[in-house]
Amino acid sequence: MESSERRQAIIERLRQAERVTVAELAVATGCSEMTIRRDLDQLAEEGVLRRVRGGAVSYLRGQSDPFSLRERDAAEVKQRLAAEVESLIADGESVIVDSGSTTLEVARRLAARRVTAVPLDMHSANALSNAPDVELLLPGGRAKPGELSFVGHLTENSLRALRVDTTVLGVCGLSATRGLTAHNLEEVPIKNAATDAAQRVIAVCHGAKFARTGLGFVCPATSLDVVVTDRSAPAESLAELEAAGVEVRVV
Repeated sequence: MESSERRQAIIERLRQAERVTVAELAVATGCSEMTIRRDLDQLAEEGVLRRVRGGAVSYLRGQSDPFSLRERDAAEVKQRLAAEVESLIADGESVIVDSGSTTLEVARRLAARRVTAVPLDMHSANALSNAPDVELLLPGGRAKPGELSFVGHLTENSLRALRVDTTVLGVCGLSATRGLTAHNLEEVPIKNAATDAAQRVIAVCHGAKFARTGLGFVCPATSLDVVVTDRSAPAESLAELEAAGVEVRVV
């Protein structure tokens, strides 16, 4: 079993159980216990689990997956979504780029454009840092461990001082009735401020997000100008958004 397949098998076990042992994972994957220990150590560094004697305890239950896992998930879909978002942004625009794995793909595409960019996490800031035609503005604040998203009153106050053309929002959950929601409560006021600062708000997400609702309410669906999603999104949910006056783009 290749290392990527082996780690994916371990992750699937962790989604189902709060605790796994080195011995059971070795049997399940057909690998040595030494190899499994190395895999668990690597996944612990990525924030997927906590190592304990003889095994590991999962961090994958009852919360959003760590960034390192989300970045690898549905990569081709995220690239399509990002390309569509980029097509909506004109040269010379000022753009707030939300934190998250899908919006990171947007930042990577904007690195080749002439824009003023305000990234809301260090992943996107990195992607934009060497772009010759990008004016890069960092909002400051505290970088949340693992996610590396900017949070806190310094970040919020920086965004409150701005007026930009477009904000590109990531999504944890979205529906016409419940609006746009986030799992992490610390990020809610940051997303609020980013929404308030923009003349136009674009939400970008894959179709699975329409079946989810995060704990923190960010904004009603009517605050969104455009939603960019993929073909797996439920037709009924998209029709409800369009009925609420939101432009929907499916790629």
